[in-house]
Amino acid sequence: MAKKTVADIDVKGKKVLMRVDFNVPLDENRNITSDARIVAALPTIKAILEKEGSVILMSHLGRPEGEKKMEFSMAPVAKKLGELLGKEVIFANDCIGEDVQKKAAGLKPGEVMLLENVRFYKAEEIKDKKAADDPKLRQAKDDFAKQIAALGDAYVDDAFGTAHRDNASMYTVPDMMKGKDRVIGFLVEKELKFLDDAINNPKKPFVAILGGAKVSDKLKVIENLMKKVDKIIIGGAMAYTFFKAKGLSVGNSLCEDEFVDKAKELMGKQGCELVLPVDTVISKEIKPGAENKIVAGNIPDGWQGVDIGPESTKLFVEKLEGTKTVVWNGPMGVFEVPPFDTGTKAVAEAVAKATDAGAISVIGGGDSASAIKKMGLSKRVSHVSTGGGASLEFMEGKKFKCLEILDEK
Repeated sequence: MAKKTVADIDVKGKKVLMRVDFNVPLDENRNITSDARIVAALPTIKAILEKEGSVILMSHLGRPEGEKKMEFSMAPVAKKLGELLGKEVIFANDCIGEDVQKKAAGLKPGEVMLLENVRFYKAEEIKDKKAADDPKLRQAKDDFAKQIAALGDAYVDDAFGTAHRDNASMYTVPDMMKGKDRVIGFLVEKELKFLDDAINNPKKPFVAILGGAKVSDKLKVIENLMKKVDKIIIGGAMAYTFFKAKGLSVGNSLCEDEFVDKAKELMGKQGCELVLPVDTVISKEIKPGAENKIVAGNIPDGWQGVDIGPESTKLFVEKLEGTKTVVWNGPMGVFEVPPFDTGTKAVAEAVAKATDAGAISVIGGGDSASAIKKMGLSKRVSHVSTGGGASLEFMEGKKFKCLEILDEK
C-alpha cells in the first residue's frame, strides 16, 4: 500500500485538515493519564508547521454516542498538545458551524487548531448497518462531512487506531476532498510499513503469538496467518476453546462452545504448526495473590485458567528461538493481576530477546501493547502498534476503505 505521505506534498500557506487519534485516557478529574497518542502525532504536525502550513486537527474521545457530553470534551487535549508543542493551540468548541469556519478561515501559517469531539454528532459514527442504509442518515452524514471538508486545503490521515472504521471524518471527509491532496501522516506510514512487511514480506522463520479472551475475535486472523507463518503460538483464554476441542475439560474457564468444531478443524490443518499450552495456572478467583495451582490437562470444576503454566512458558520461549519475524497480539493470561502475569512477562522477554538477535517484532496494539509497555520493553521491540482493532483487521488481510481512497505515490 504505497500511499503519498505529508512529506510528498506542498503545504505552504495551506490549511491542512488532519485526522488524529487523540482518544487518550482520562482520570476522574479529566486529567490525561497518558499522552502517548498525542506524542505519536507530533512528527506529522511539526512537519506541516515547519513547511509553513497550518493544522486543523480532529479526533474522537471516548463514547459520547452522538451527544455533547462535556466529560468527553477535547479541551484537556488542546491544553496538553499546547504544552508539548510549546505554543498555543486554538480550541474550537465545536467541529462544525459558523464559529469553527471563522476560526479556520483566520488560521495563519504555523498555527494549530483542534476541533471539538467529532463523536458529539451521531453522523460521525453510524454503527448499525440498517441505519447506514437510511437515506436521511446518509444525508446527515454527508452534510456533517461536507462542513468539515470545507475547512481544509489538504487532508492527512494519521489515525491508525480508527483506520478500520469508515467514520465520516475518516472516509466521507476525504472522499469529499477529491482534487485536493489526500495523504497519510508519518504514524500511519510507520504502521503500514511494519505490519505489511511483517505479514506479507516476512523473513523466515515467522512466528505469530495470539492470546486474549476470545477465539472468535481471532479466527480470521488464524486462518489468514496459517498461510504465511511457520508457527502460531496460542495462549490466553482463547486456548481453552482449543482444549475443549481436544476433549479436555476446562472447568470455569472462558470457553466459546460454539467455536469448538472450528478449533478442531484448525488443529487438523497442515503446513503450519499450532502450538498450544501444555499446562495451565488455575485459580478459583481473579485477584492479586489468589490461591492458584498448576495442572496439565483437565481443569477441574470451580477452577479457571488464568495463565499459561511453567512448562508452556518454557515451550513457547523455545518456539521463539531463532525466529526472524514475530507478530504478537494478545496476552497469555490475566496479566493485569499478579501473579497471573508470569506467562505474558516471559513471552514479552522472549520477543525482546529475539529482536535483540535481529528479528523484526511487531506488537499488535491493545492489551499486548499495554503489557510490553508495562514491562518496560517497548524499546526492545521493532514496533508497537497504536491500533488494537486496526492491527487485528490488518492481520486478517482486510482492506481499509479510508486508506484505499487516499493518493497513491
